[in-house]
Amino acid sequence: MIARWLRSTWPIWMLGMTLGAVPHAIAAPPETAPAELTAALSELEAAANRQDLAAVMAFYGDSYRHADGFNRTQFEATLRDLWAQQTTITYDLELLSWEAEGAAIVAETLTTIRGTRLQDGREFDLTADVRSRQRFENGQIVYQEVISEEAQLTSGENPPTVLVQLPATVKPGAQYGFDAIVQEPLGNRLLLGRAVEEGVTSEGFFSPRPIDLEQLAAGGLFKVGRAPSQADQRWISAVLVREDGFVIHTRRLQIEE
Repeated sequence: MIARWLRSTWPIWMLGMTLGAVPHAIAAPPETAPAELTAALSELEAAANRQDLAAVMAFYGDSYRHADGFNRTQFEATLRDLWAQQTTITYDLELLSWEAEGAAIVAETLTTIRGTRLQDGREFDLTADVRSRQRFENGQIVYQEVISEEAQLTSGENPPTVLVQLPATVKPGAQYGFDAIVQEPLGNRLLLGRAVEEGVTSEGFFSPRPIDLEQLAAGGLFKVGRAPSQADQRWISAVLVREDGFVIHTRRLQIEE
């Protein structure tokens, strides 16, 4: 049983800029973005890379909300905890598009995160990509929502290389396939694993997540899930363990009409 797993590296979307579900005008390419937007994103990226919490939070308004349930105070506390757990962490923030909505600016970005944590003499490596939108009002972020995210945590001398297949979006109540295929031949080695589905929530990000693993006869996980009956978002994870390493791969599944 793995007593503490991927949530100990969460939330990966932090600093992956976002906006809520509102009608959008035609987005403009990043090279046409106003100087104040590009400067703000550059300053935010730099502050995150030096783990300057006060400088990062200066970009978040007092009324800030995240679609996952975070307010400004919760966001700050969770980001502090995330940084405390990582031995190293780096952010690369790329502007994909932008648009004006009255006096506000909406920016869609791709945030790439790389992190390393040393715990009990063992190294854990995190990679993550978060695509999101953010809304700036008066130079501060007031609302965030993740469009898509993908994260992978590995440890060991030779963790499994995994190919994951999961749709980005499904309709409420629909079935969906979730495959996590180990690319190396299994041979005589033992492979353990489990597929895990969790609701996207601001509660208990760093709480332990004990899970029981099962022996896998095939070279990976091949599951069929069913989406909730209403619009929602879910974290879908594959946990795969071999004697020479393990991998935990998580993606966000959007359930929408």
